[in-house]
Amino acid sequence: SATQDITIDAWRIEAIGEDYQGAMAGAYQLGYRLGMIVAGGGAFSLAHFHSWPVAYLFMAGFMLIGPVMVMIIAEPEHPPLSDKGSNRELSALVRLKRWFVGAVVDPFREFFVREGAFALVILAFIMVYRISDITLGVMANPFYIDMGYSELEIGLVTKTVGPFVTIAGALVGGVLVMRFGKMRMLMTGAVLVVLTNLLFAWLATQEAKLLWLILVVGADNLAAGIATTTFVAYLSGLTNKAYTATQYALFSSIMLLLAKFVAGFSGVVVDHSSYPVFFVYAAVLGIPSVLLILILIRRKQPTAREVVE
Repeated sequence: SATQDITIDAWRIEAIGEDYQGAMAGAYQLGYRLGMIVAGGGAFSLAHFHSWPVAYLFMAGFMLIGPVMVMIIAEPEHPPLSDKGSNRELSALVRLKRWFVGAVVDPFREFFVREGAFALVILAFIMVYRISDITLGVMANPFYIDMGYSELEIGLVTKTVGPFVTIAGALVGGVLVMRFGKMRMLMTGAVLVVLTNLLFAWLATQEAKLLWLILVVGADNLAAGIATTTFVAYLSGLTNKAYTATQYALFSSIMLLLAKFVAGFSGVVVDHSSYPVFFVYAAVLGIPSVLLILILIRRKQPTAREVVE
């Protein structure tokens, strides 16, 4: 699954120009969310009305879409890498070393050479951008239950309304990135995530009314859709097309590293305080990303070179 994700990301970045990465990111999020809906609610519905073997057969049928599309679409043009001569006369060990340097070492080296010391700021930003919403997400379902919402209400809002609002946010985010640029929309997404976390703090002080839950979860999913699409477009623009897969894999892997670690303490924070305090805490975790975006905006970032010099 991870290999497939990296391959899809690499194709998505190489298949279209940087100006349209926002739209491509929105389309990517659309497909991803629809896939989750089909594989989640769709599979359970088929199992309920028919059987699990029927559900698995349908899911296997949907998996055929991928191989069919791979045979239809064209291979993107790859920027030429530096010619190091023929490998035919070299030993297997030397060829392996050359492959490792070209596939693993050079992509990292190119990024740090291109960005210089500022690469550390970029990596820090990547690590903290999603820390706020991921931290909140860990305690979302326990919060709904503790508030007194029924399983039907939770399922209706989070599994039906939420995904479609997220899709809408992803598509809107893609359009807005093309209209206003990635940096402005990164800031917009970061601020929206902070504000929607504060909405949860407000919700925690109210009675368990379905309307409030729909509005807050809807706002949260809309913000998440916009922020995620913009972030994907930003990460895509950071990659050099000569090393797309490796560099994007680096960015996407460190994206969740700190966020998952911090989110692991969410339950501890709730146990030692309260839900309103926790949601304010989750909102505050989004402030570093806002500050780092301001630093990124003040610096004109070099465009990733099409070839490795």
